[in-house]
Amino acid sequence: AVCLRASTYSCFECCIKCLGGVPYASLVATILCFSGVALFCGCGHVALTGTVTILETHFSKVTSDHAMLTDVIQLMQYVIYGIASFFFLYGIILLAEGFYTTSAVKELHSEFKTTICGRCISGMFVFLTYILGVAWLGVFGFSAVPVFLFYNMWSTCATMRSPMANLTNIDNICVDVRQYGIIPWNATPGKACGSTLGDICNTSEFYLSYHLYIVACAGAGATVIALIHFLMILSANWAYLKDASQMHAYQDIKMKEERELQDITSRSKECLNSYT
Repeated sequence: AVCLRASTYSCFECCIKCLGGVPYASLVATILCFSGVALFCGCGHVALTGTVTILETHFSKVTSDHAMLTDVIQLMQYVIYGIASFFFLYGIILLAEGFYTTSAVKELHSEFKTTICGRCISGMFVFLTYILGVAWLGVFGFSAVPVFLFYNMWSTCATMRSPMANLTNIDNICVDVRQYGIIPWNATPGKACGSTLGDICNTSEFYLSYHLYIVACAGAGATVIALIHFLMILSANWAYLKDASQMHAYQDIKMKEERELQDITSRSKECLNSYT
């Protein structure tokens, strides 16, 4: 019974020690980063495909008029693949760095010693995460543009369905996507008016693309928050590693001075004994 109680207690201590070494802040930031990037990449990819379908069907029926836009959208979809792959790897690396730094801080008073290379890597991650955070702020702003365009079209359709629309001819209510620079001015028809515009707003492609753009914009915002969270964590970890290095250097100097003091004391005693 005593052995069983001792083994249970040792397992409990081991579990507590393992849980104490988990970097919970880095874990939360990693989950938020993965979720944001997954929402942005997945929803953005599908929404771009739906946008091309809407343009080809209703606004630019000549292929040559929107050929450049199609190429740009395909390029953006390939970039989305690269972003998803890169941030999957980068999130795992930052999580591993969080485990490393947590172990370094937990074992501050043991024989564990941080190296200059480790501190330089932590500093490099701080700089890289800052650059990525600024870049994702731009991505977040860019992802709000299609939300704004689709919202304008949706609000125009809502205006046509309102009772006030009976006071005017709905055929005079139009949405011209050429004014946004999406397609050239010579594209035909280039705009949709009246019942045609209402039919576009009722299509599944429009409804799905509009909401997917909203989710993609929210995913980009979540990624920005995750990178800011990572930046705070990495800055704190770098400061902890620096303090740990200084503490180990102080302990080494202190031990060296104590040894020299012991040597001087022992030599003085030997000299005194020989003189006596």
